[in-house]
Amino acid sequence: MTPGVTPVAMAGTGPRVAGQVRVAGVRTPPGHRGRGYAGAVAAEVGRAALAAGASEVLLFTDPANPTGNGLYRRIAYRPVADFAVYDFA
Repeated sequence: MTPGVTPVAMAGTGPRVAGQVRVAGVRTPPGHRGRGYAGAVAAEVGRAALAAGASEVLLFTDPANPTGNGLYRRIAYRPVADFAVYDFA
């Protein structure tokens, strides 16, 4: 990080498995939201994964988050399936 520069968004990816890469950790601090930063970094890590040889880029979202889901649709992600996680303790 450059001294004196404040990060405004972040996103990362997991490892490529069976040709697929998962985008994860898309975040923007509250004071910087609404300016397109999260969309820009999410789109860029997806492009980078494809350029590095991924055949598919996945992004799991919370169906109850209309802001995030709208953003991901605007940058060309599309809903494919709903998943549920169960913990049998």
